[in-house]
Amino acid sequence: MSDDNKKPHLASLVQAGEGQTEAVKITDYIHMTKDISNAYLVNTSDGDVLINTGFMASTERNKKLFAPVRSGPLKYILLTQAHADHYGGVPALREAGTQVVAQQRFLETYKFFERLMPFLKGRSAKLWSGTVKGRDLPIPVFEPDITFDDHYQFELGGRRFEVIHTPGGESLDAAVVWLPKERVVFTGNLFGPVFMSMPNLCTMRGDKPRSAKLWLECLDKVRKLGADLLITGHGEPICCTNEIRQSLDTMYDAVSYIFEATLDGMNAGKDVYTLMREIQLPENLKLGEFHGKVSWAVRTIWEEHAGWFHLDYTSSMYAVPRSSVAADLVELAGGCEQLAERAASKLAAGNAVEAMHLLEVALDAEPTNPQLLTVKAQVLQQLLKESGGNNLSETMWLKTELTNTQSTLG
Repeated sequence: MSDDNKKPHLASLVQAGEGQTEAVKITDYIHMTKDISNAYLVNTSDGDVLINTGFMASTERNKKLFAPVRSGPLKYILLTQAHADHYGGVPALREAGTQVVAQQRFLETYKFFERLMPFLKGRSAKLWSGTVKGRDLPIPVFEPDITFDDHYQFELGGRRFEVIHTPGGESLDAAVVWLPKERVVFTGNLFGPVFMSMPNLCTMRGDKPRSAKLWLECLDKVRKLGADLLITGHGEPICCTNEIRQSLDTMYDAVSYIFEATLDGMNAGKDVYTLMREIQLPENLKLGEFHGKVSWAVRTIWEEHAGWFHLDYTSSMYAVPRSSVAADLVELAGGCEQLAERAASKLAAGNAVEAMHLLEVALDAEPTNPQLLTVKAQVLQQLLKESGGNNLSETMWLKTELTNTQSTLG
């Protein structure tokens, strides 16, 4: 498969449930339906507990897959965060007497997305429309029956469930579910959608930036539980205490390394772009870059501590973008043809990003210039090749831009 058509690993995980015909048995009492974010059914002698419900589009399928492994009435639905792929099926799956449990900031997080939906929907579509089905379905509105601050616990049918607040995850209401007797932890998307990969501290689609320090604190909460089985929001469960501990240690050490290297670089007077280029994880701490990337984490940490003003360009303080002088720059350069040729030379020399800088200036002045668009398509194809097709957001952005560029060219 060519790099242009390679499906990112995260896309494969998100779509893994499309061919599922029966619930996956994890243990004698835990069953999984694969979804954009997986749902898990836990049996007890006094009824069932559902941890997340999956997306709106998967509700009836998930209900059907779980039916053969139900052991009694659904007593609780436990939600690990207020993203629709975790709670989309609540109205259809809850039963008379089912209690929905969520952290007390669940509604706050829901309302954040509701308030910004016109802004976020189009951005998200550029990255996810080819991966996630049912994005246009109505998002359910409901209030949890039980909310908690730091910790909530209950017993059902001989099993104790503890829901623990982990605000360093993908949302401020994020939580993990711990079964202390069985030593099983459900982490949702605390560690991102792909285990053993870089956390996405600031998503391209738009969301509140996530604190690396808080993420580390929450990882440590899970590490101290000493789980024998760790079940995430996607992919296969991670088994055995030693493997889980080693994996959590590696993730903790890797993000700590990036965090400290960024702050050290800031103290040394290095700008954010230098640090994005220079900071790399050592081989023994390498993590996947399927959703987040090391360079993006560096930038997020830098801006979390220093803000939006980089102390470089005076113009960045004012509401006049660089594009306002694009036509002047094009004129001074001798026209768009000159910039297109220079961009092509940059591309040929292996400097695709520098080529894109030139093209973006020129296209701000002449957005439909065919010579510029032709070179831009070539640059996007090269960036796709260089990316390896591993990171979903990067890959889908480049593919969307390439499609739009080719469409404008006709």
